[in-house]
Amino acid sequence: MAGALEGIRIVEFANYVSGPYAGMLLADLGADVIKVEEPGKGDPFRGWGRVEYSPTFGSVNRNKKSIVLDLKSAEGKANARALVAAADVLIENFRTGAMERLGLGYDDLKGDNPGLIYCAITGFGSTGPYAKRPGYDTVGQAMSGLLSLLTDLDKPNPMGISLSDHLSGMVATQGILAALVARGRTGKGQRVDTSLLEATLSFCGENAANYFENGKTPSRATRTHRAQVYAFVASDGKPLVIHLSSPAKFWEGLVKVVGKPEWLADPRFATKETRGKNYAALHEALSAVFRTDTRAAWLDRLLAADVPSAPLNNFDDVFADPQVKHLEMRVDVPHRTLGKVSLLRNGLRMSETPTSIRSASPELGEHTEEVLAELGKKKR
Repeated sequence: MAGALEGIRIVEFANYVSGPYAGMLLADLGADVIKVEEPGKGDPFRGWGRVEYSPTFGSVNRNKKSIVLDLKSAEGKANARALVAAADVLIENFRTGAMERLGLGYDDLKGDNPGLIYCAITGFGSTGPYAKRPGYDTVGQAMSGLLSLLTDLDKPNPMGISLSDHLSGMVATQGILAALVARGRTGKGQRVDTSLLEATLSFCGENAANYFENGKTPSRATRTHRAQVYAFVASDGKPLVIHLSSPAKFWEGLVKVVGKPEWLADPRFATKETRGKNYAALHEALSAVFRTDTRAAWLDRLLAADVPSAPLNNFDDVFADPQVKHLEMRVDVPHRTLGKVSLLRNGLRMSETPTSIRSASPELGEHTEEVLAELGKKKR
């Protein structure tokens, strides 16, 4: 079946993660995405891996066509403008002002294509005192406050995933889809803006709302205490997590599983609020209990008692998990030289217009002749 965005053409002027991730999400939905790259170099992520294939690049550039254009030349700019004139969406994640200097800003292009949806992803917004600063993922995590909720500020460590980059790509995708719906009603395109700072800070809404209400600066521990979230290491050295949340039955089930019925009447632990205040003491007591048996044994007991719990999986565990296998999250995709490469499928499932992975990431400039020939036909 055709994807939901079949017939929508997107031109992507973007490198690294945020813009390419947005383009890939839309391509998974069926859009025709043309990635414009610099001759001889292309997206810098092409160099992060093997000569034949960069998994880093491939993870956010499947289902796309690649063309090379020298945007510093008159011919390259003319071809870019012709390409955008026939497109529905433009995605760019260059530093603020870069596209305008090339003559490819929204105000430069909308006259030729009033229905154009122009999406710009920046570090901190297209205006304001930080607009010209370089914005990269960890900078976005740190500036937004997200990193303060994920690490110990007394011994900080950066995260092992580009959260701000991916979040801004998701927010950009949301904006593009909303703009496409609006254009369907009005016939008008529009500019869509997001940034690492805005997208990541908006993701922290729960913590921000509580901060606005009580004036207390949240930390990594704030939500773990409030939501009664715990992590332990079992006797075999394997970690597990428990999330009690609000229902009393989960606490009662946990107490039964660990053989501590007296804790139900213990004033330190009798209510969710007192457990939060005495989180450290409870965590220490539970840690001692969970060190007495294996992770598998504890998880069997916890699940039998309907206590929300799970193994804290590494990727070896994840891709051996029967539910992950059932959901067919890992997909093998044909590749020109390697035979096949493995990717994660889109996390969305749709009954009538399903997402799909139709091709691995393209070679640099693989579709230049094809796309430019098509433009030539359109010009005639």
